[in-house]
Amino acid sequence: MASSSSTARVRRQLPASPWLLAAPGLLVVGVFILYPFVSTVVNAFTDRRTLIPGTFVGLANFRELLHDDMFWIGLRNSTLYVLGVVPALVLLPLLLALLVQKNIPGITFFRSAFYTPVVASIVVVGLIWVWLLDERGLVNSLLESIGVGRVGFLSDQWLLLLSAMAVTVWKGLGYYMIIYLAALANVPRELHEAASVDGAGAVRRFLTVTVPAVRSTMVLVAALSSVAAFKVFSEVYLMAGPDGGPAGEDTTLVMLVQRTGTGLTGRVGYASAISVVVFVVTVALMLLVLRADRKEDA
Repeated sequence: MASSSSTARVRRQLPASPWLLAAPGLLVVGVFILYPFVSTVVNAFTDRRTLIPGTFVGLANFRELLHDDMFWIGLRNSTLYVLGVVPALVLLPLLLALLVQKNIPGITFFRSAFYTPVVASIVVVGLIWVWLLDERGLVNSLLESIGVGRVGFLSDQWLLLLSAMAVTVWKGLGYYMIIYLAALANVPRELHEAASVDGAGAVRRFLTVTVPAVRSTMVLVAALSSVAAFKVFSEVYLMAGPDGGPAGEDTTLVMLVQRTGTGLTGRVGYASAISVVVFVVTVALMLLVLRADRKEDA
């Protein structure tokens, strides 16, 4: 009783104390998230440039997007990135988690090895893969030594995009593996034992026991990887260069935002319009994944 009365007394004396405690966090959110978001939306309806405030132009930037070939190239590449990366990042980390969850000698080393790419700098990772896949890199040298010949991993439009996807999948495997390991730890062993008694093999147990048990986690991974894949920048930028590969054919939407909105003559308003499109599409992707999950539950 004494404790509750003391709390009530403090609340009467300092009615704003909860807000004072939350103020630092709210300040950070407001300065680094809310303000940039609102500013981007407002700029999307102006012709603002880097050194020029700009004026209100309505939907002119969005109408220009419809006739911009580079915008459609970026939208195509970002969409293909989602289609290529998300299925791999939903399934492969789950299989990896099933492999490393077994308590066998030396498994700790492999868990750490699989997670190492996650903590590695994306710049370092990108440069290593560029060195490996370069025309005179290690991979092409090996291919040439076995008589296959050199492959233009970084000079061919589609091979470059596939190579960037491979880097994204390789770097994300360990991160999503940890998420799956946490989910698999909550799957009752009795379910697997009962399925084994019924004569189910490893594949059947995976499809009838493991997948249903971690389905909500798979939905979470699909949502996270979809948003990250659609907003990809570093991998493609490092492997394709600032121009987006041959004739800019590997440019993604986020790369287009960076290229259009930076520099002394950057078109901030137009880049903001592209950013708004990226935001709308990523929200739509998350809603589609969640809606598909609800339909499955129904």
